[in-house]
Amino acid sequence: MVFDGHSDLLYDVTRRRLAGEDHVLERRHLSRLRAGGVEGLALALWTSAGGGQTFWKDVPGAETDAARTEIMMDCARAELAECPWLQAVRTAKEAEEARAAGKMYAFLAIEGMAAIGEDISGIGRYHAFGARIGMLTWNEENLLATGAGGDPGKGLTMAGWRAVRRMRELGMVTDVSHLNDGGFWDVMKLARGPVIASHSNCRALCDVRRNLSDQQLRAIRDTGGVVGLNVHHAFVHADPAQQTAKTLALHAVHMAEVMGVEHVACGFDFCEFFGPGNEGAEGLESCAHIKNLFYWLERLGMSERERRMIARENFLRVLA
Repeated sequence: MVFDGHSDLLYDVTRRRLAGEDHVLERRHLSRLRAGGVEGLALALWTSAGGGQTFWKDVPGAETDAARTEIMMDCARAELAECPWLQAVRTAKEAEEARAAGKMYAFLAIEGMAAIGEDISGIGRYHAFGARIGMLTWNEENLLATGAGGDPGKGLTMAGWRAVRRMRELGMVTDVSHLNDGGFWDVMKLARGPVIASHSNCRALCDVRRNLSDQQLRAIRDTGGVVGLNVHHAFVHADPAQQTAKTLALHAVHMAEVMGVEHVACGFDFCEFFGPGNEGAEGLESCAHIKNLFYWLERLGMSERERRMIARENFLRVLA
């Protein structure tokens, strides 16, 4: 069984509910989740890409990050209310209780906080929504920090420093997956507990801005955090012919060598429902194919215990 530490299913839920559908997770995704052995996942609230890039361009009143956030929160609440088989949780203990009751479980996450501007009190709104994981940015630069798409030398703003401290006070785990390098190292200076990169791979194997250097991997290890393996093809290898489940397994092996296997996790970021350009690596086209990663981990010499740690135990330890 697998815990997926980063899922964008709330994006699909929101666009379909706004088009008049209900029970989106059950109708559109549940069969694949079950086929992939997913026992739980972190559902991310992502609203940073507005304008003409996404379905939001056709939604009246959704011109700002704040407005889109409110709409997505409302859709998420309505959807979760229709899912008796899925339990929203805040802790690993609650996740285990849901599992014992025969339910899937979902942690809630914030993928970029542009919506709050520099008003740190807005983090309380995320916490009240149920969020346990928080990212300051997506790829953009906002009033808290600069994302991976911006100047790598910029650090957190003063509001960003306050935001990280506030998340810590509320028990929210800071996620650095979309931060630029400058912001990453500022977060490390503030760390007083586990920091995660929920969906990032290794720059040593695929040198893109969304992946992490070995130095960054070791820094996350030193906080007690985890890094979640990302299936997105462009983060697996520069050569399309090597964008495969086997290559992603090699990222896991490299992480284990650099950090220790207890810091390797899953944060798959399956986005096939976004359309062309968002494909997973070959053999990992959707969550139904997760077993292919673990097949290769076994072939590459990882024990059953190590595979179980990567599949669920390491991430849930951080969310205790």
